[in-house]
Amino acid sequence: MSEIGLRKEELDTPALWVDLEKVERNIAHIAGELAAAGVGWRPHTKGIKTPALVHKLMQAGALGVTCAKLGEAEVMAAAGMRDILVANQVVGPQKAARLAAIQRHADVKAAVDSAANVAEIGAAAAAIGVEVGLLIEVDTGMHRAGVQPCEPVLTLARTIEATPGVRLRGVMTWEGHNLGFDDVEEKRRGIEASIGQLLDSAELCRSAGIPVEIVSAGGSGTYRVTAHIPGVTEVQAGGAIFCDQSYQAWGVDLEPALFLRARVTSRPAPDRIICDCGFKTATRGFPAPRPVDFEVASVALSAEHGIITLPGPDERLAVGDTFDMVVGYGDATVYLHDMLYGVRAGRVETVWPVAARGKLR
Repeated sequence: MSEIGLRKEELDTPALWVDLEKVERNIAHIAGELAAAGVGWRPHTKGIKTPALVHKLMQAGALGVTCAKLGEAEVMAAAGMRDILVANQVVGPQKAARLAAIQRHADVKAAVDSAANVAEIGAAAAAIGVEVGLLIEVDTGMHRAGVQPCEPVLTLARTIEATPGVRLRGVMTWEGHNLGFDDVEEKRRGIEASIGQLLDSAELCRSAGIPVEIVSAGGSGTYRVTAHIPGVTEVQAGGAIFCDQSYQAWGVDLEPALFLRARVTSRPAPDRIICDCGFKTATRGFPAPRPVDFEVASVALSAEHGIITLPGPDERLAVGDTFDMVVGYGDATVYLHDMLYGVRAGRVETVWPVAARGKLR
């Protein structure tokens, strides 16, 4: 049966759903804030994975999208996105060939941090007569991928300039190591220091006569600082549109918009509820989903079961009843689901395929 028009209470469970009114307000708020700051918006879709929802971001003024994997970029290109950044290294002959081939359909740029990868992508692109845009990823303290700031960036920029089939488009970083600061001013200073290294690297390239068009940074937990630093041209914040528990903990103060509809499957004790949302519904290792309408002492997840411990005896919910939970971390939840239900005023308005789930390559 079609779920369109159903009350959300009638959905079979577990069901992942988004409150359309809230997510649209969140999108409008972020778009307006970034426009007022004078920076472009290239939202990261690694946790959204749903092209129909990403189109709402584009309609709100996003200049393009960010993806974590080439497979995600291929899905977004097939859905009509034309300006895409893979904020990750695209390595290996098969992936280099795919990155080159997709240039005939969309402008898909990639992050690089090694001369070997530049050569591999350049050879694949030159072989079919296309050009791939590259952004140098700079390690500004995250200590994940990326070259060190300044001179190593200039060295790699010169390598890109000398390599047929590729063109330097800019530099990027993720200053996510600053999310751990509880003190607002300490967090701000940490972000500014990281972005300062990125800007210094861009300026060093420009001083050497190498154009740097794009300076890309800023995730959902940092964009409110990063967007206001002069010299940044675009911000990648995307997951904030859901404002789940993790993003709230990182300082996003928008409206929680992503929920799981769960069903009570057992009431083995007056202070315990068992539901059908386990870690195959919401990945363990991140904040557990939290019920919306009643207090809990704890939520634990096993494979198929959510184990909810109540503060005391409470038998208001019976076996078969359904309830909503705020998602703990959308990036670790959306990718588990085939469908995302769009709900407005309590009824299902749309059912969107999560088309980019499973795109690990």
